Order: sequence, then structure tokens, then C-alpha cells
Amino acid sequence: MNAVAQEIKEINLEKDWKNAFPLIKQLQPELNENSFYQLINEMIPQGYKIVGLYVEEKIVAIAGFSIVTNLYFQRHLWLYDLVTDHKQRSKGYGKVLLDYLQDFAEKKECGTIALCSRFDRTEAHRFYTEKMGYEKTSYVIKRNLRKLEG
Repeated sequence: MNAVAQEIKEINLEKDWKNAFPLIKQLQPELNENSFYQLINEMIPQGYKIVGLYVEEKIVAIAGFSIVTNLYFQRHLWLYDLVTDHKQRSKGYGKVLLDYLQDFAEKKECGTIALCSRFDRTEAHRFYTEKMGYEKTSYVIKRNLRKLEG
């Protein structure tokens, strides 16, 4: 059996964000490309990084994350985004990225990887808990605020 060339690399140039956006759009369908670029430009100075899993030089999965510290989790890797292209699912690519992030987090002296996931993403929850050993420990509770008029 031939080995398929896989590589994980940071996506840090605007031209590469363009290749990542279609995957982010699968996870966040309400997001448009302009908003994506604006948000990324605001998030990167706060430590946000995106890594992509490339198979034979084509991006098949991405993960967006930051190393942050708070009182609840202390120093941890917060996983904002993890998505495998819907045409490439069930090939182990999500596991490859999570294994990479676990190693990255351990090297950065993090004690935890944490994330938030919408209630309707039951397949994602099953992936995290049953296949990857994550546990559900809390709810994320939010309140939308009125947008300030400019």
C-alpha cells in the first residue's frame, strides 16, 4: 500500500487563509469571507493560530486555537475551530490534527485542551468523547448584546 503524503503546517499568510475559508465555512456557515478576514486579523494578535492538514498538498482539515490562561483551566489550549472537509471525513484526519495539538499543547506546558461545541453537533461530540477521550465538563452560557451603532 502506498503511503499518502501528509503534512501539518501553520496557515499564516492571507493567501493561505483563502484556502482555509471554505473549510471554516462548513463549520460556520453564517460567516462570509470578508468577516472571516476581519476576525482573523483581530484574533492573530491575541495568539490565534490556524494549522492545516495537507494530504498530497491539498488542505483537508484545519484547526484554529490559542494558548490561553484562565482561573478555570489554568494554562490550556483552547480549540476554537476543528473541521475536516465534508468530502474527506472518516479518514482519521481529525484525529491526526488533535494528536498534533495535544503534542503542541504539552510542549507549551498546557494542562488541558478545551473547546466549545454547539448542541446540534452530536457527531462531533461523539468523535471527541468516544474516539478521542474528551469529557463533557460544563456548559457554555451566553447572552447576545445589542450591537452598538456607529
